[in-house]
Amino acid sequence: MQGGGQIVLEESNQMSSILTPSKKGFLPSLTKVVGTLGLNLRSIDVIEACLEAGMSVARFDFSWFDENYHQETLDNLTTAIKNVKRHCAVMLDTMGPALQVHNKSGKPIEMVAGNHVVISPDITVEPSSEFIPVNYPGLAEETTKGSTIFVGQYLFTGIEATSVWLEVLETKGQDVICLVKNSATLTGYVYNMHVVQVHIKLPTLTDKDKKAISSWGSRNKVDFISLSYTRHAEDVRELRDFLNTQNLGETQILAKIETVEGLKHFNEILQEADGIILSRGNLGIDLPPEKVFLFQKSAIYRCNMVGKPVLITRVVDSMTANLRPTRAEATDVANAVLDGADGILLGPETLKGMYPIEAVRTVGRICDEAERVYNQSFHFKRVVDYVGEPMSHAESVASSAVKAANRVRAAMIVVFTSSGRAARMIAKYRPSVPVFAIVIPRLKTNSLRWTFTGSTQARQLLGIRGVYPILASPTAVTSGHSSEESGMKVALDHGKSIGLLKIHDQVVVFEKIGDSSLVKIVTIQD
Repeated sequence: MQGGGQIVLEESNQMSSILTPSKKGFLPSLTKVVGTLGLNLRSIDVIEACLEAGMSVARFDFSWFDENYHQETLDNLTTAIKNVKRHCAVMLDTMGPALQVHNKSGKPIEMVAGNHVVISPDITVEPSSEFIPVNYPGLAEETTKGSTIFVGQYLFTGIEATSVWLEVLETKGQDVICLVKNSATLTGYVYNMHVVQVHIKLPTLTDKDKKAISSWGSRNKVDFISLSYTRHAEDVRELRDFLNTQNLGETQILAKIETVEGLKHFNEILQEADGIILSRGNLGIDLPPEKVFLFQKSAIYRCNMVGKPVLITRVVDSMTANLRPTRAEATDVANAVLDGADGILLGPETLKGMYPIEAVRTVGRICDEAERVYNQSFHFKRVVDYVGEPMSHAESVASSAVKAANRVRAAMIVVFTSSGRAARMIAKYRPSVPVFAIVIPRLKTNSLRWTFTGSTQARQLLGIRGVYPILASPTAVTSGHSSEESGMKVALDHGKSIGLLKIHDQVVVFEKIGDSSLVKIVTIQD
């Protein structure tokens, strides 16, 4: 099949490819895996195992737990990174205008289909099967008879036994009276509430989010902010302005699309954001199920064409309690890779799941298998056609580097960059081989002191499909030695050490010399 699926597998090779055991690659997968830390993915040994299994970005979800809890987890991550000598980026995920139900006692709540339940802003009352308190007094004004509301930890994503579907019957003052549509047991201390296609009149960037960013985020110099419930491009601009006031101007913003409102303004949001997260948990509720795949394919395509990373969430929900995903989930992961996703974001699968290591490893294996049949030539042509002519200098050189790698069947591409832009540009054309990005530190000053940039830019490349950053030594820059020469040696030595490079292999090298750009082919010698 060729076209939207971007898969090419000749009939004569099809059966042999399917029946041949999967080979362990030199790298877990080109597609990146993001793991959410906390609860079951928190101890140093488990984090180390997940890093070695392929986790390249650690997500800290501020909808759950407090700053002290997250700081302890981050300290464990820092120790694990040093122990296994692997890079890992840090993502702060905001809470946004989320509606939450707090069950302080933690006692399970049995919801029975056909019963009535009242949703009320009176949070002094304990939740029960007849009464659900929520932290939002305006719900009755914004819902009407027939509106749909979901409540639960996993929000009706196939684990129906732990989330409930409610239909609004009427409103009385600030109370909303609902019909329970399915029997379920609400468990845990905090439940999420989602009202389908209703604009919640709360700011996208809440005061709680600002506090988390200004203290925890600023103190730890986070690499990414995931902006939950992004609804307009102005949401991204507001966060960007706030980050600049917190000395976080280098932090990248990933806009989280999880409502129809965000979908309607997707193009404008994409233009403002550094990347996109398709949050299919809430999106799968706001949209009819049969429409989700259409938006996923369309959104990934648009991200691919402009060269901005896109992450997909909620792919192996069943692995919260099982060692293996369902066949449908495995196919879902593979299709996201074939569509062009940069990464897979694991939420409850690692945060609360019983098998976080296996979830990271399994998703990586599925991604790797899909990458082996990814139609790179189709994608390359599609991006070239989209960019059009005349190409910019940067687009022309990046596409030439990928074309050269394809033609000589290079084992890897090496690119020298300071900002990461050159590596992103090459990744936009989706080479089928790893891109080793040598990030050259640069001196900067704020009039008070001199500092080196580079570490943040290197870690941010961990969210880009196929890119593996290597931070060049600052001593090479200050001593006048060639940072390109030393960086090249590190990249080639690393490629040899992991078995990616062998004698007579070809390596495509991209570097800037003054105002000019150079693409060359290097043959590996003894």
